[in-house]
Amino acid sequence: MPDETPDIPPSRTGSVDPVDPPPPEAPSRPGGATALTDPRDPVDPDTGSGPRSAAPRTGGRREEVATLAVIAVGGALGACARYGATLLWPTEPGAFPWTTFAVNVTGCAAMGVLMGLLTVRTATHRLVRPFLGTGMLGGYTTFSTYTVEGNHLLGGDPGPGLGLLYLAATPAAALLAVWGAAVLTRRAATPRPHRLRGRA
Repeated sequence: MPDETPDIPPSRTGSVDPVDPPPPEAPSRPGGATALTDPRDPVDPDTGSGPRSAAPRTGGRREEVATLAVIAVGGALGACARYGATLLWPTEPGAFPWTTFAVNVTGCAAMGVLMGLLTVRTATHRLVRPFLGTGMLGGYTTFSTYTVEGNHLLGGDPGPGLGLLYLAATPAAALLAVWGAAVLTRRAATPRPHRLRGRA
């Protein structure tokens, strides 16, 4: 009776069941740490996410709760400030939304000041950025209202010209405000050599 066992072609090395080669290791950096777990890699200061977050931390849950709490409080304060601005400076229907425009531009300028200070003065409490940036300024600025108002102006009586102007001017002014405020703040907050020599 003929043998019905199928023929298995041997591999180049002569083995019937070749073993897959092990996966390549992650590239290493000086000091033995891999490129994915190098302790010098940056970590998000608000969430703690990053390569170093894989290491066990003490009080991690407490830190997350505190971060969320200050963001909520800051967001409520920022939203109240924006609502107060709309009460003090109401906009007529069909007119250019100067209140929302001013809120978004001043909020972006304040964000530039904050980030400029944080890049120069690194010894700040870890909750300052989430409270002021993500919370207060995030609740103060409102690009959702900007979108709704721009959509209304596009279909309003004066025609789409006012809506297009508003939709284009707001992001342009906001970007210019945050960039200019950050640059000026860094220049003002950075210690200068002649000042340091004068103090010495």
